[in-house]
Amino acid sequence: MRAKFLMSEVGIGLRRNLTMTFAVVVTVAISLSLLGIGLLSNAQVGAMKDYWYDKIEVSVFLCGPLSETPSCSGGVVTSDQRIQIQKDLEELSVVDSVYYESQSEAFQRFQERFKESAIAQNVSADQLPESFRVKLKDPTQFAVVVSAFSGRPGVDVVQDQRSILEKFFQLLAVLRNGALVVGLASVLTAALLISNTLRIAAFNRRRETGVMKLVGASSWSIQLPFLLEGIFSAFLGWGLATGLLAALKSVVDSKVAPLLTFTKFFGWNEVWIASGWLLLTGIGVSTIASLVTLRRYLKV
Repeated sequence: MRAKFLMSEVGIGLRRNLTMTFAVVVTVAISLSLLGIGLLSNAQVGAMKDYWYDKIEVSVFLCGPLSETPSCSGGVVTSDQRIQIQKDLEELSVVDSVYYESQSEAFQRFQERFKESAIAQNVSADQLPESFRVKLKDPTQFAVVVSAFSGRPGVDVVQDQRSILEKFFQLLAVLRNGALVVGLASVLTAALLISNTLRIAAFNRRRETGVMKLVGASSWSIQLPFLLEGIFSAFLGWGLATGLLAALKSVVDSKVAPLLTFTKFFGWNEVWIASGWLLLTGIGVSTIASLVTLRRYLKV
């Protein structure tokens, strides 16, 4: 089959069902956009994890006036205990750096964090504990510090920031999975619409296909224009979806990122990777839906 004739047949088929073709393109664009948002959500969670896990610190709080843990039964941490704890922390192979925070420094940080809250007026410096803020070479090795210093005399509690972040990222994972489910469901809807559109097209052109059968045309030459119509519609939908994702990335860079400077956002590379997956998904779903429909409604 000559390419010129084939493309002519595809163009005629698309123009005959212009309204349905438009509906398919828009549906595919919306479906792939939703799936793309799910993929970018996954990339965003990964970017935030890499950014925040790299900044994770382990806080070793020392016994203070209000400490009630068994390891603080001897009272407030002594100078000798504090010096030894710092020395032992610095000697751990997993530790990158150790920063000592005094009660006055802890009070200053507390005041800055809760400056708009009434609670800041009811807390004094001597009520806050001293602490060591420990930066790890590998944030996944936090358990080494926790096990080495938890329950040690002079140590009130060892707090790992990772456990706090994990709860936040679990919530983000739920939202990400929800976006992916919605995207996949919408892609299935697009596949059903493509199938229905081709079924209508096959019915409207039944006389032409009947004549082609009589003159001995092969099943592939009869079905190929219908198949390409579905693929072409999916390709246009993919183009629109990629444009929407690029627009979303531009908004994130120009509007969101300047406001949320405390975290990292997905890059353009993730957008193009997502676009590639959307192209494969769109063409693949369209091809499968078209072949199944044509085998059922365009028997040759």
